[in-house]
Amino acid sequence: MAQFDENFIKITEYEVLGKLPDPFLKPDGTRVKTAEEFNEHKKELYKTAVELQYGTQPPKPEFLDVELLHGGKGWRSSHYRITTGKKDKPISFLMRVYVPVTKEKCPVIITGDLCFDYFRTDEYLEYLLNRNIGFVTFNRLELANDVAHQTGKIGPLFDLYPEYTFGAIGAWAWGYSRCIDALEKLDLFDLSCIAFTGHSRGGKTAMLAGALDERAAIVNPNATCQGACSCYRIHMKAITEGGIEKESERLKDLVTRFDFWMGEGLNDYMDCEEKLPFDSHYLKALVAPRTLFISEAASDIWANPIGSWMTTMAAKEVFKLYGKEDNVYWYFRKGYHFHKPEDIHMLANVIKHKTEGEPLSDNFFVTPFKQPELIYDWRCPEK
Repeated sequence: MAQFDENFIKITEYEVLGKLPDPFLKPDGTRVKTAEEFNEHKKELYKTAVELQYGTQPPKPEFLDVELLHGGKGWRSSHYRITTGKKDKPISFLMRVYVPVTKEKCPVIITGDLCFDYFRTDEYLEYLLNRNIGFVTFNRLELANDVAHQTGKIGPLFDLYPEYTFGAIGAWAWGYSRCIDALEKLDLFDLSCIAFTGHSRGGKTAMLAGALDERAAIVNPNATCQGACSCYRIHMKAITEGGIEKESERLKDLVTRFDFWMGEGLNDYMDCEEKLPFDSHYLKALVAPRTLFISEAASDIWANPIGSWMTTMAAKEVFKLYGKEDNVYWYFRKGYHFHKPEDIHMLANVIKHKTEGEPLSDNFFVTPFKQPELIYDWRCPEK
């Protein structure tokens, strides 16, 4: 049974600042008609969903070495140092690897949230290992600092690539790809099923990393709030399950508090989000036709649950062009802004569903609010 109905949270204000732009529309005014065309068209979406939103991204490194620090073959937990970047100016960060006790190579989840403590519980980590799913984590803060209201961009990746305009989210996303590079050398997991996940600002990072790196078969941002999976064009207030009225995050909130996370161009759209040439469905569409799983909490109003659902529905139209609309998953759980064991259990369910045909939980595809009218009138082109 699903855990709530459409009246679980009470919407008190709902504001739409304009229709979502058409991701199929080409610069010449015509529309993309085939999946092959859309693969090429992604370059246009990239200009706004990535470069406008997050800045120009750091390049692939000149080299990458992996050094074992503790553990190794046969150990359930091992620590490695990744050294990478430019040969004349290397940087390094730590990667922690958890391998299930199994003779078969298994799927693996990667997260940059080693700086958070939420996964250090039996309900989280042991659950994955007991289900034969590997877990890899790194501390994204070793690549770029994250201090509220800090002045400027601080961290070794900014020093390494000063000619690029990426913010902290881009720096952290770069780390996900370097972990895959390292795992390719170590040959520990089934790399045909890599999942990216992360929570909050780490969820923004996982979403961007998954959009950029096609080696991620499953992309699972959790509770990203504004600047990834929400919706710039929707603002809302609602009374949560605890009886408290809260409002959703706005673009202005994001760029005034954490401008070093994002691309500088976003500042031009404060208080005029309707003029943005993209919205979150463009970023989500860059994952197509791979698997996208958006996880949210019903009472996490700051994360804009309606906006997240709306842009996921819009992105699904792109997946439909590939014949892969079933590769879009979403769910809401009870509670607030956190990465709960339940969230990781649902990700494990998606992984096992894709790899072994495990039935999906009934809690997928149930909204804690009455679904509003779609704020876009375009659809997937007829094949």
